[in-house]
Amino acid sequence: MRNGEDFQEGDLEEIGRILGYTFQNQELLKACFTHRSYSNIFPCKDNERLEFLGDAVIELAVTEHLFRSSEAREGTLTVLRQRLVSQSALEAASERLSLMRYLRHSGGESNLRGKTSSNLFEAVVGGIYLDGGMEEVCAFLRRNLSFAVQPNYKTLLQEYVQERTKSRPDYQTKEEGEGYVSTVSALGQSATGRGESKKAAETSAAERLYQILIARNSP
Repeated sequence: MRNGEDFQEGDLEEIGRILGYTFQNQELLKACFTHRSYSNIFPCKDNERLEFLGDAVIELAVTEHLFRSSEAREGTLTVLRQRLVSQSALEAASERLSLMRYLRHSGGESNLRGKTSSNLFEAVVGGIYLDGGMEEVCAFLRRNLSFAVQPNYKTLLQEYVQERTKSRPDYQTKEEGEGYVSTVSALGQSATGRGESKKAAETSAAERLYQILIARNSP
């Protein structure tokens, strides 16, 4: 991090290589990596407004990706989106790129509280959007966010049930023909799924019951 220091020679070029994107507007790039604590002492633009923009851009990009790549219902898509755009997911992406290494700030570490790393990632996305548009944003996110997340319906179902009761979903699985049949029950509802393996049958049943419960509680 740049504590009270401006960018050094070659920093902006190095940031471009790390991001896989070259900013046309170098002042915009500088703003992405400027914490408010720095701009309070050295007059310049900070990244707070870019964080605000980047947050919305990330949510839109992830929402469109999930809509186009999955046939899941709204409730499941919402859960998946929450995981992809969560603070921990953005922090992990920021850390993989070592973005905090280039953040201009001033004062002690106490100035960099809580969401600074994830906010920095959002600011970078906001900057890329302004500089290069949505296509460049989507390319950047595909490289750096775990878009390959697939629904783990057994986990989703268990989390959903345990948010509402102390019990867990109950699976009754048996071999039938060349595969398996599983029936899962929870919250007064049940669903049945089939699969070539016990795990596949239980996953299928969990998906069906999860969709039933989500639909039951949708407005």
